[in-house]
Amino acid sequence: MSDDGGQELGVTKSKEYETGEWYAEVVQKAGLASYGPDRMGGFIITRPRGYALWEALKSELDERFKTTGVDNAYFPLFIPESFLEREKDVVEGFNPEVAWVTHGGEEELEERLAVRPTSESIIAPYIAQWVRSYRDLPMRLNQWCSVVRWEATETKPFFRTKEFLWQEGHTAHADDASAWAETLMRLDQYANLYEEMLAMPALRGAKPEHDKFPGADTTTTIETLMPDGKSVQAATSHHLGTSFGEAFEITYTDENEGESVCHTTSWGLSWRALGALIMTHSDDQGLVLPPAVAPEQVVIVPIWHADDREEILSYADDLAEGLRNAGVRVELDDRDERNPGFKFNEWELKGVPLRLEVGPNELESETATAVHRPDGESVSIDAEGIATSVENHLDQIHEKLYDAASTNLTENVREADSRGEILGTIGQHGGYVAAPWCGDEACETKIKDEIAAEVVAVPLDTPVDEYASGRAIHEVTGDICALCDDAAETTAYFARTY
Repeated sequence: MSDDGGQELGVTKSKEYETGEWYAEVVQKAGLASYGPDRMGGFIITRPRGYALWEALKSELDERFKTTGVDNAYFPLFIPESFLEREKDVVEGFNPEVAWVTHGGEEELEERLAVRPTSESIIAPYIAQWVRSYRDLPMRLNQWCSVVRWEATETKPFFRTKEFLWQEGHTAHADDASAWAETLMRLDQYANLYEEMLAMPALRGAKPEHDKFPGADTTTTIETLMPDGKSVQAATSHHLGTSFGEAFEITYTDENEGESVCHTTSWGLSWRALGALIMTHSDDQGLVLPPAVAPEQVVIVPIWHADDREEILSYADDLAEGLRNAGVRVELDDRDERNPGFKFNEWELKGVPLRLEVGPNELESETATAVHRPDGESVSIDAEGIATSVENHLDQIHEKLYDAASTNLTENVREADSRGEILGTIGQHGGYVAAPWCGDEACETKIKDEIAAEVVAVPLDTPVDEYASGRAIHEVTGDICALCDDAAETTAYFARTY
């Protein structure tokens, strides 16, 4: 097998020593994505296997949203410049990244149109039209779409591209408490998705004041730690307060016939989740996928000789049919032109969680040899009741992947109480370094300029026990900022980022 570039099967780069090159190779050789045209730097082509991963996330998350009262809608790709200008913070925050349309055909447009960098400015005016009374609240809308942010200089598929796929939820509420509860509920859904579907522990907190979403009261975040010690902003949920309500006149008539301004939220997860998934679990043999998201959960590889070919293929086909009937996504690789060793390597490269080998010995004993993708563990399972056995093994594989990612997170959260300790710890170990912080961006800059690390999160005000899942960023002891002599106002989690 070769990819679009004619490269041979197999990963040649090291995850530990050549992480960037290794990641790009896995993405391409596992058939997830290809780079866009040379004159379109920053864009990728999402191939069917890569899009299947996104569809799996989309389907699961969409169902979770709908069970909590969210309705899907779709708004135009283009946003009039005047709409953006109604919320000045949005213009100031996104303007350097906005792609503008100035002509339609040969004619210059009367007003520039922004290719959406996010959709608050076009969704908010219509929520304002649709909300009239407190009976209309809360209003919860979501759209699945692509956005464009003209910032990517070096493409890293799924992590950093000019156009990317995501979902963006937008809600309006009668009061601050309802909007804040919404913000945390979405954060919780994202954390659960990462843990239950992607086998990744989620670290939750808030963005510092200078790094929150433009116009937001609070930006909450899910952070995931990669094996190379860098953090990924895996999802965000924004408590917007009344800034958009006031800017776009989103008001409602309350129970006393008075007019009140709505409190709003927005929240989103992009295909950056796929980048984090690939980076976290994959290895030098290729892609590794958790069973919940894998396009094929099981591959059956029959191993035959000329005299037993038909019998073994029939046996393997019966196993595959039984698994399909039980709802398992299974592939029977009965190709004549490839030997078993090639098939093993190819399906390992593609990340299939569980391989079932069926040869003369398995035929005779009415068994199959089950091999776990993450670590190669091999065990014989009976053909009778194979669906139950396979489901148990898929659960074990998820647990293995989660435990490895959880151990990586646990071992790579460290504390520091001085600039030297922050720099030294990140330089030597990577990961998260928690330190008391005054909250001044200038102090963060002292770290960012020297070691390209930043404050990725601070603790939320909400108590830890109010979280349904995930790990809350905690406060560290220390009354004085680690970077100056001022009093510490919070704890900063420093890390290098993707």
